[in-house]
Amino acid sequence: MPINKNAQIRYNTLDRCFRNTGRKYFIEDLIDECNISLFNIDENTSGIQRRQIFDDIKFMESEDGYGIELQKKREGRKTYYRYDDTKFSIGNQPINEKEANQLRSALMVLSRFEGLPQFEWVREMKAKLEHTFQLKDIEKEFISFDSNVDLKGLEFLSILFDAIYYQKVVKVVYKGFLDNESKTFEISPYFLKQYNNRWFLLGKDDRFPTITNIALDRIVQVEVLNNIYIQNAFVDFTDYFEDIIGVTRNELSSEVITFFVDKVRADYVKTKPIHGTQKKLEDTEKGTTFSIDVIPNKELETQLFAFGDHLTVISPESVRISMKERVINLLASYQ
Repeated sequence: MPINKNAQIRYNTLDRCFRNTGRKYFIEDLIDECNISLFNIDENTSGIQRRQIFDDIKFMESEDGYGIELQKKREGRKTYYRYDDTKFSIGNQPINEKEANQLRSALMVLSRFEGLPQFEWVREMKAKLEHTFQLKDIEKEFISFDSNVDLKGLEFLSILFDAIYYQKVVKVVYKGFLDNESKTFEISPYFLKQYNNRWFLLGKDDRFPTITNIALDRIVQVEVLNNIYIQNAFVDFTDYFEDIIGVTRNELSSEVITFFVDKVRADYVKTKPIHGTQKKLEDTEKGTTFSIDVIPNKELETQLFAFGDHLTVISPESVRISMKERVINLLASYQ
């Protein structure tokens, strides 16, 4: 069970008391010391009672805690507490096996970033934990992320990550799916974004007024340049993606998109919203009407179109017409 802030304050206070050979700490003294420490952090604290101190000591003695060894010496009807080894401190303790397993679990999650130079320590740290604590090998993976290690362009992640971190201009040779010839960009890179299992680089090419967006799987070559890096004074990427689906941001304003989903797929859309602004407008026997407030783009249309005949766009008319054209083109391909 994770240790919360107040619990850690109590453990540190008890540790200090148990190490003190100049004073005998009885249970009432331990309560007082812990309450003083908690009050110094939060003046509104309600304090703790005897039962909590006994539970804390039990935890600190356990293998899940710190495995401390205490002397419990009676003096009359009272008992005072002190470490067997007064040089001992929980602050000097290495992590225990449970904590090591928790760390390994976290490292397993981080391992999805394998390939980036800043995360090369993950595999080494995981191996060191397993060796030091003799942790049981995990024979079968039991967690998986939606990723594709064979995705084209992943080999550029490392150099682009470094270029963003160290603020270096990069020359990117790019060839779109429909391009006969490649194009060259000189970009001050700002952000890497993953969407729909593809990676995208966003940055500033001073030839263009807006942010340049490049799919990594269409990059042919990347070279780091010594050109002057253009600082990002244009975009807060925390907000940049809030009113779009995907990565394509155009000059349009956001619009309320209203759509109907039949009862076969309505619950799916309720539990997995298409966008964070999604609202349920009406439930009927046939299905549910929803709305989202986004900037229309190709990714939006693609996501809506993926529901097939289970979803119908109601408004605005521009999106409705665009979706209708997709349906007509699809039908024509089956003629």
